[in-house]
Amino acid sequence: MTMPRTRWLATAAAATLFLAGCGGGGGAEPAAGEPPAAAVSQADIDKAMRTPTELTFWTWVPDIGKEVALFEQKYPAIKVNVVNAGQGEPQYTKLRTALKAGSGAPDVVQIEFQYIPTFTIIDSLLDLRPYGAEALKDKFVDWTWGQVTGKNGEVWAIPQDTGPMGMLYRKDIFDKHGIEPPRTWDEFAAAARKLHAADPDVYLTNLASNQNGAWMGLLWQAGGKPFQMASAQDIDVSVNDEVSKKLGGYWGGLVKEGVVSADPDFTDQWYQALNKGKYATWLTAAWGPVFLASNAKETSGKWRAAPLPQWTAGENKSGNWGGSTSAVIKSTKNPIAAAKFAEFLNTDPGSTKMMATEQFLFPPTKALLSDPAFAGQKPEFYGGQAVNELFAGISDTVDKGFGWPPFLDQTVNDWDETVGKSLADKSDTNAALDQWQQRITTYAESQGFKVAQ
Repeated sequence: MTMPRTRWLATAAAATLFLAGCGGGGGAEPAAGEPPAAAVSQADIDKAMRTPTELTFWTWVPDIGKEVALFEQKYPAIKVNVVNAGQGEPQYTKLRTALKAGSGAPDVVQIEFQYIPTFTIIDSLLDLRPYGAEALKDKFVDWTWGQVTGKNGEVWAIPQDTGPMGMLYRKDIFDKHGIEPPRTWDEFAAAARKLHAADPDVYLTNLASNQNGAWMGLLWQAGGKPFQMASAQDIDVSVNDEVSKKLGGYWGGLVKEGVVSADPDFTDQWYQALNKGKYATWLTAAWGPVFLASNAKETSGKWRAAPLPQWTAGENKSGNWGGSTSAVIKSTKNPIAAAKFAEFLNTDPGSTKMMATEQFLFPPTKALLSDPAFAGQKPEFYGGQAVNELFAGISDTVDKGFGWPPFLDQTVNDWDETVGKSLADKSDTNAALDQWQQRITTYAESQGFKVAQ
């Protein structure tokens, strides 16, 4: 199965396109204290769901027509046209074009968590509160709901899938070299040195120099707050603060030492390395176990899963890498039907279970995460370990206060050319963080934002 690769690579795509019109002229949030639109009555909802309607849904999830069929079975008056407009960034480019043209945009669209500010800043997403979305909050893991809500309580999307981070490791390699799963990052560094000294062909892990998504997930775990929007025009950028420099010094140092590799991921060479045992761990997200089992079949039975090591012994924190939502475009002519479709797709027990067991998306709903049929699965690839249960527990440890910039494409491109390049070149990663900070600041200010540092 290759779907997770394309979905999460969208996070780290070296995109040069920027958001047309994302300058300080339009706000993502209503004015402070402005009340939300009046709630739609149940009578209006019932009427809309009985009215013959066509919706267009953009998504890159394969075979999601099965979940859509469940919705259409419940609401036979509504027809949903499923369109794959590209995976990640290609879809966003088409969406921006349609929004700018004022025609051709879908009613409902799959948007990754990190891209929500990119589209709320130009007032393109529908606030779902009037359609009952606030009542859904308790169905979802807290941090995922935090990713889709605005400063004034707006609900911009419904969580679809997530990527809480953990560590997949080669038990056979660990056993051979007397290594226990590291509980702290200090232990991880010591194990990296020990392993590479014993076998120069093996690295404890690979921190990909082209993977901003993994970096951001590790920064999330470390307590970083790189982007905080005070208002539609004011943003705090902190990618070279103390927490970021701690991360930069740690990983940049291990890469410089040569005990951790920085090979680009999701390449033929990377797949071959996983199968040949070049990397003893993969610091990945909850979608990683299924992905690895499909792409490193030669290593079946040799892998296990554990939480990420901690910066402070005894803590229990993680970050997130990946995950997406279903959002309704504000220009839709059928807001009730579109909102209820987004809700059904991501809360209906049949639909959510299908996404978890057929498309292998890691769920954000508390019900499914605690369902023994899901959490209790014990795949042979992981020696019978209940990896879903492990990652379900990890999901509860993700901080809900992590934010994203409204110009993500430029931010990622700048990371590739500074921090990513420092890892590839084994140069000064902390100096690269300073460069990244300056480039983001310069770009943001050129787009009309006031940047606090």
